[in-house]
Amino acid sequence: MTQRPALSLAAAPGRRQATLDLALEIERRSFAGIYCPSFGDGLGLCLALALTTKQIRFGTSIANIYTRHPSEFAQAASSIHELSGGRFVFGVGVSHGPVHAQLGVQPGQPLADMRRFVERLRASPGAGELPPVVLATLRKRMVRLAGEIAEGVVWANGSRSHMAESLAELPPEKRHAGDFFVGNMIPTCISDDKAAAAAVMRRTLTGYAMLPNYNRYWTEAGYQEEMSAISDAAKAGDRDRVASIMSERWLSDVTLFGNVAEVRDGVEAWYAAGVTTPILVPSSTQGGQMRAFKELFAAFE
Repeated sequence: MTQRPALSLAAAPGRRQATLDLALEIERRSFAGIYCPSFGDGLGLCLALALTTKQIRFGTSIANIYTRHPSEFAQAASSIHELSGGRFVFGVGVSHGPVHAQLGVQPGQPLADMRRFVERLRASPGAGELPPVVLATLRKRMVRLAGEIAEGVVWANGSRSHMAESLAELPPEKRHAGDFFVGNMIPTCISDDKAAAAAVMRRTLTGYAMLPNYNRYWTEAGYQEEMSAISDAAKAGDRDRVASIMSERWLSDVTLFGNVAEVRDGVEAWYAAGVTTPILVPSSTQGGQMRAFKELFAAFE
């Protein structure tokens, strides 16, 4: 039987109580975890999960380190960790240029900023016991930093074929430790109409592919020709052309789409690639988040 993966869950305004009800259903169905993205106040949702759920592991994936002072993050993370009985995982990351611009943030160097953040987080006075800290990563230098200072790594839209090479950057004692978190957020669309599901995944990834840091990562992963063409389209402001450049080979390496059997087999392939916590980010060809979750629930009955 296919192992049940973790799921990504966000709370939209007006649907926050429904989101908590959905979390309880995810827990009841024995999925591996619930991980909350930064939009919709993922940290606030995690506090609600600490008080609502009983057994399931959950965390942020990710919290943007530039949105709060490290001491404020320490207080919040410690509270959630304590109230959940140790089920909380604090995933943090440096986010992306467009988000920095929107927030009016002037970041420094990502590696130095992340190292400084973790140091200040752990040095915060009076915070209490902290949860495991997991670093959001794409390229190898951040993986190496996570192996040095953190309790885990998490990708968003990682390349499965490149995962072994990325994980090789971790020290062996962490790479093979059962308590070192290795996650990846995987866009997922279940449909018997595979072309329609692929189209949803292309729309989902268009914005990411136009970001320079993602473009460089997927170039490193072996998709030089496609990423160069996407970069040219992005520079020309031709967003519509980006999706047409995405090959099915690349899409299959980064997302899960197709019928139930194909998605279940894909989850197993991610486990085999060394990702101990695949985090499915559901979309549907037929509707919004709630419809997508119903399709996932049916797939993993």
